[in-house]
Amino acid sequence: MATHKEVLLQTLEDLGGDDFKKFKWILCQKGAMEGFPSIPTSRLENADRLDTVDQMFQTYSTNTVKVTKMLVMTLNLFVLVFYMS
Repeated sequence: MATHKEVLLQTLEDLGGDDFKKFKWILCQKGAMEGFPSIPTSRLENADRLDTVDQMFQTYSTNTVKVTKMLVMTLNLFVLVFYMS
């Protein structure tokens, strides 16, 4: 069975370049995810998918999968939400 980090990495690998860029942009926006902090832009501006996974787990810990689902839904990528469930 895949770990949460592996599932998140696979989800981010399924995003195209533009969607991944939007995903990171939303992570950096204050107030974009109600109840969760943003990640400073400096930590994600040059981050690849692996670095993004690490930053998300450092910031959101056990809520990382929940935050990812929220972001993917914001991007209207409901197929990926289904994959993560």
